[in-house]
Amino acid sequence: MSEKNIHIAVIISTIDEEYQSDILSGIRHYARENQITLEHFVAFGNVGGDMRHDTGEYNIFNLANFKRFDGVILVINTIQLADSMENVIAKVRNAGIPAVFIDKDVPDFYTIGIDNETAMQNMVEHFIIRHGFTRINYVSGPADNVESQLRLKAYRSTLEKHGIPVEEERIFHGNFMSKDGTAAVQAFLHSAAEFPQAIVCANDLMAIAAMNALTQHGMRVPEDVAVSGFDYIYNGRNFAPSLTSVQRPLVKGGQLACEMILNHLRGIRQERSTILDTSCRFSQSCGCCEAPVMDTNEFKQRNFNVLEHYTMDISLISRMGTAFAECDNLEELTVSLQKFIPEMQCEEFYLCLCDGWKQGIMMDEMTEENYLMNILAPNNFIVSGFGKWVQVPLAYKNGEYFRMDDFPVSEMLPGLFDAENEAGDYYFVPLHFRERCIGYCVFKNSGFPTHSKLFNNAVMNIANALESVRKIICLDQVTKKLNKLYTIDPLANINNRNGFRICTQQLYSYCINTKKPVMLMFLDMDGLKTINDTYGHKDGDNAIIALSDALRTACAGGEICCRFGGDEFIVFAADYTEERAQILKNRIQQLLDEVNASGKMPYPIGASIGYHIAVPERGVDLFQLVTIADNIMYAEKKKKKTSRYLKRRAVLPVLASPEEAQEAADAASDDAEEES
Repeated sequence: MSEKNIHIAVIISTIDEEYQSDILSGIRHYARENQITLEHFVAFGNVGGDMRHDTGEYNIFNLANFKRFDGVILVINTIQLADSMENVIAKVRNAGIPAVFIDKDVPDFYTIGIDNETAMQNMVEHFIIRHGFTRINYVSGPADNVESQLRLKAYRSTLEKHGIPVEEERIFHGNFMSKDGTAAVQAFLHSAAEFPQAIVCANDLMAIAAMNALTQHGMRVPEDVAVSGFDYIYNGRNFAPSLTSVQRPLVKGGQLACEMILNHLRGIRQERSTILDTSCRFSQSCGCCEAPVMDTNEFKQRNFNVLEHYTMDISLISRMGTAFAECDNLEELTVSLQKFIPEMQCEEFYLCLCDGWKQGIMMDEMTEENYLMNILAPNNFIVSGFGKWVQVPLAYKNGEYFRMDDFPVSEMLPGLFDAENEAGDYYFVPLHFRERCIGYCVFKNSGFPTHSKLFNNAVMNIANALESVRKIICLDQVTKKLNKLYTIDPLANINNRNGFRICTQQLYSYCINTKKPVMLMFLDMDGLKTINDTYGHKDGDNAIIALSDALRTACAGGEICCRFGGDEFIVFAADYTEERAQILKNRIQQLLDEVNASGKMPYPIGASIGYHIAVPERGVDLFQLVTIADNIMYAEKKKKKTSRYLKRRAVLPVLASPEEAQEAADAASDDAEEES
């Protein structure tokens, strides 16, 4: 077996916590020594308690094409969404590759864990036997987490073993988060039960937060109440007071997981389940002070390094947010992002967008009537998976940016499994807005994902910037659509009155200032009422469309045409001559004759046309000239047929005031629509 190109997928969430970080440290150490490439699929779930956000985060696990890997390590108890966890297990099982689950025993797979019950039993018994406590409260983890269940079970059974009644009001159910320790203290302070002598927590994060909350309420640890945790993390060991906890070999567990995959590939027989030893470390928070204390100088140096990294990372996050806020499109965003990639200290970086990331922007004709409703709140975006194809607007490798073609999602990243590709660490992290999938980022050989507490913030900056760009594009599309609805007649697909006013305003002012003549042509369709009455309004609409098409085709020399209302149309042209006006009139008539000759319609399409050319004077409204053209058209129409509507309109003054002219034109249009 060639070991040069072994690829192991790692499924994990919230890698900025010490528990996950220590396990990853062990996995990476063994992988580097054995030329193994690791592909980490990383989520940051249960950050804000938003289920929609968690759905977007855990979707990254759907990207992992397990059939292409040699093995997989799953720190699956860090996934707080049960459906996502079960989905991952099913895909791993279907892939048929060796898998190691850390701290979760899944049938038919390798598992590495600890004896949670014995470890918690020893801790609770310490408070009962060594300190003589009988009022011991408990802060539990998630109800669906196996480790949490086992530790809570041990708490209950140990109390019962020593004849201490289990009081449910002394148990607070949390989610392994810091905020749960604070909430637990609040609950215990307001409980009817007498305040506890000790608070046992299912992990260190909750224990540290509980000690902080107790101090804020004027209570001393351990003098007033003792506290213990579980995991023995750095912050707990160096808290004041230092935290009593259960030490577990997390780094060793990560190394062993990687080794078990390699042993399986080599055909080496091994036990399916491995249980690692734990030990209780009794420290200041219970009053025993038996655990070793870190050297002061070492503590100061480490804290300085942590603060130094925080300062640099906060600066990076702040500058990214400021720069991205200026980006209005994807091109600007990718150029802006290029400035920050080197600061993330990675050999390679890829911005991968799923084919539906802009869903809602490009709307097809079938959804035209619901365009405005759907564009900003589309209901067909990707939630599970990443579509079929991935586009890469930004690719970076060894200090250079380069172009990468679109690729199928099943590849995850082109060249990932090539023989010449050197072993290393890849991190696949999701890009999403709430549950809406945008894509993912890929980092290779970067310390940023594992060493920075703000790595997730940086990725969220990118995701939020992409969503902002999407919405800006959406708003531009909406604006264009609204402008079209405001200025374009939806049936005729030429200007309506508003569009006519907007399009002619500047040209009309120009002609006034330069003493150039303008031409106003007024058209009134012949026989629209007869078409409607005989063939129906659908055919009437088709007749209007045919005349509109003829107008649009004829007005190819800078003329502006519009549907004025009903069966009335106007054409405006600047710096026009009598000869050109007559040519335009003949061209319109010719186009209508061609429509009639085609035999596509069982009725003739005709129009009465009148036009007026004049040099406009200041103070003369455009629609006064429209009225003149209207009356000239009427004279032509009268020769064909007289109607009640035309008789009434014939008495309009030739040069009315702008207000009267507009009122007359509106009334004429209303009558025309009434006739049609």
